[in-house]
Amino acid sequence: MAQQTLSIAHIGFQGDGITADGVFVPLTLPGEEVRAEIHKDRADLIEVLTPSAERVAPPCRHFSRCGGCALQHWDMVAYSAWKHDLVASMLTKAGLETQVEPILTTPPHTRRRVGLHAKRINGPKGTFRVELGFKMRKSWDQVRIEECPVADPRIVAALPHLTELAQALFEHPKSAPILNVTVSETGLDIDIRGVERSKSGGLSADGRMQIAMTASAADFARVTMSDEIQYMARSPQVRFGRAMVDLPFAPFLQASPKSEADMVRLVTQAVAGAKKVADLFCGSGTFTFPLAEQAVVYAADGSAGAIGSLKSAMGRVSGLKTITAEVRDLYRRPMLAAEMNGFDAIVFDPPRAGAEDQAREIALSTVKRVVAVSCNPQTFIRDVRILTEAGFSLDKVTPIDQFLWSGHVELIGVLSR
Repeated sequence: MAQQTLSIAHIGFQGDGITADGVFVPLTLPGEEVRAEIHKDRADLIEVLTPSAERVAPPCRHFSRCGGCALQHWDMVAYSAWKHDLVASMLTKAGLETQVEPILTTPPHTRRRVGLHAKRINGPKGTFRVELGFKMRKSWDQVRIEECPVADPRIVAALPHLTELAQALFEHPKSAPILNVTVSETGLDIDIRGVERSKSGGLSADGRMQIAMTASAADFARVTMSDEIQYMARSPQVRFGRAMVDLPFAPFLQASPKSEADMVRLVTQAVAGAKKVADLFCGSGTFTFPLAEQAVVYAADGSAGAIGSLKSAMGRVSGLKTITAEVRDLYRRPMLAAEMNGFDAIVFDPPRAGAEDQAREIALSTVKRVVAVSCNPQTFIRDVRILTEAGFSLDKVTPIDQFLWSGHVELIGVLSR
């Protein structure tokens, strides 16, 4: 392919530079002139000929190869302004005029959950070693990770033990293990996925023993695989408001404690004065317990494990208003308008797919206040438009930069009528 000189006009949604002609050039910045090799509407960067004044040295040696971060080379002030303006422009294009608050950014070295891919590298005479890492940019291959300026240092420090743990997971040649590591108040929780089962239905006795010995030496709190405990020294716990909550298997947890604290503050402030609140897609109680300090709460989620953890924690905490928790698939059985009519406020925090059917029921209800929490601006806009078309006003939106140096952004929208 021929090389060309290109001028970068702006940064796209995923963090790639884009020319005025619509060619995507990763690892570039607005105003830069670069030499690149074009492949249809994408290009591989060869050289930056005229660097932007906003270009900085990336803090990670793996940057540009690792697919986890896209924008470590951009000055933080300019990067944050881009992410804020991205949200504002998307809302404006959707016809949602509102106040967009300053973006709240999580600091480096604070991400408390990561998914590490284990790769088997064969050696002579049937030997092998294992490398842990993240997927490469635009590739199914992976980069061996030795540092990560995004992750909590306790995860990075545990990489040797996690690598040793992964050695036991390759008894089946088709295994492609992923170690989902979460920092809890009581130690690291490791949930393993992608391990092919043997004819006997699981790991061999030797494999299970190796996991237990490694986890004990590393002082991990728990190791699970396929929703079965492989090792547990103590229950992994997190604090939600006044409650200490035992994490279920394969837990959903906000990635950064700082971002979680920002979200909780914004949600509780938005419903201040409400006496009865519904917390939909509640997980294990991220918002439920802080909300229960000021209101009676109905909490619903489709995960039985998450609701089980929430209910268990309810029995150990005092001084809260009444919480009613229910396992409920809110996609198949959304909370109906008639059920919501006695509530003062609704909080909903769905997965990336959003909550279209639930939003339609909220629109039909008599509820006056709604807080929409989302990790996907596109489905956020779709769901919020359903509410504004029913008479709600989108009072304000706060962008949350929980996934540092990426194109991802989370939103909290406050609505009233």
